[in-house]
Parts: sequence; structure tokens; C-alpha cells
Amino acid sequence: MPISGNAAAYDRSITVFSPEGHLYQVDYASKIIEKGSPAVAIIYKQGIIIAADKKIYSSLILPESVEKVFKIDNHVWTACSGLIGDGRRLVDFARQISQENKSYYDDPIEIETLVKRTASIVQYFTQYGGARPFGVSLIIAGIDSLGKHIFETEPSGAITEYQAAAIGQNRQKLMSYLEKNYKPNLSFDDAIKLAINTLSQNLETKQKLNPKSLEIIDINENKQECRVSLEKYSKFL
Repeated sequence: MPISGNAAAYDRSITVFSPEGHLYQVDYASKIIEKGSPAVAIIYKQGIIIAADKKIYSSLILPESVEKVFKIDNHVWTACSGLIGDGRRLVDFARQISQENKSYYDDPIEIETLVKRTASIVQYFTQYGGARPFGVSLIIAGIDSLGKHIFETEPSGAITEYQAAAIGQNRQKLMSYLEKNYKPNLSFDDAIKLAINTLSQNLETKQKLNPKSLEIIDINENKQECRVSLEKYSKFL
């Protein structure tokens, strides 16, 4: 869509607000996320499920080489949608913040503290010239002394906490499905089923999720291995 002369003047700089109150570069970064493959996170009775569709488009691609979900610390994971390269950079920041907290205080970092410090880095890149916003949205989920948490970060640096959340392509449709079907204290199997069904809302009619492109993480204080095998849950696909 062509940009009018007045709008183009505000489009050239990340640090200038338009008369309508927009930072156009931040708005454009949000558009990138709408093109990204989706991920969802759901709090259930004993923990948190993160599920992501990695969208493997070719049989020649090694599925394990496509990164979508990252471990930050033993008690916290994140899923990205948008520019995954940007997401990896933020994951590195988050890992450093988490390890520094452990070194200083000999205690795992609280999830909200980690999210706020990571989001502060994201916000920093919206107000200085010579840089661009991060074109990625994160779901950061984990368990700490205060309970189970799911946070979403946006390219503006804004954060929101949810009981269940979705990011990426068709986010509004996926969130509507979660709002209608999420219930507190879900069982593990019901949480897996809800996550898979939510991701399926992004598919065309009669399409099914590809098990090779689906990654599911179970964040649970009682488990050492967080990655979930899909063999038992193939009936949901």
C-alpha cells in the first residue's frame, strides 16, 4: 500500500511518533509476527504445556534443526513467533539474566522478573535511532516459588500474563478458541489435546498437523525431561 507524503516522514524514523500516535516501525514488526507459525501455552493442574508448529515445508529439512522452542533455565522455557533469529538473540539475553541471578542469589530467577528484564531490552530498541525493533513475539512460561506463569512479550516491550496464550499466525482465532475451551485445573492429557486442537485452528479445512513439525514441552517440577513424545497423542492429530 502506498504511503502518503506525511506518513512517509514518520515512517523513516523509529523514534518519531506519527500524529495518530504510532511508531510505524513497531507496527511493522507486529505484522511480521502475524506471518509466523503459531505457538500456544496452557497452564494445567500440575504444570504448563508449550506447543509449537515448526512448519516443516520440505522433506529434505531435518526437523530438529528448526528452532521454535528454547530452554532458558530448568524451570522456564520460551516459544517464538516471527523472526526466529531475533528470538534467539532475546533467548541469549534471557539465559544470561537467569544465570546472573543464580550466581548472585544462588536461587532460580522468578518468572516475572525475567520477563520484565527481557521486555526492557525489547523496549530499548524502540526508542533509539540506528536500530530496529525486534520482529518477534515470545511466550515465556515457567514455574517459580509464586506458581505457574505464562507471559507474552510484544515488539513494543509490552508484557501480558495469561492462563493460556497463543502467538503467531491467526492469533485472534487461536485465542478465541482458547477462551471458549480453556478450563482451570485441566489434566495433562486434556491440556495436550487442547494445545493440538488450538494449533489446528490455523490449518486449512481437512489439513492435519504434521507430527514431525510439532514440538511439545511439559514444564513440570517433577520431570527432568520436558520434551513430550507424540506417539501416545497421535490420535489427536
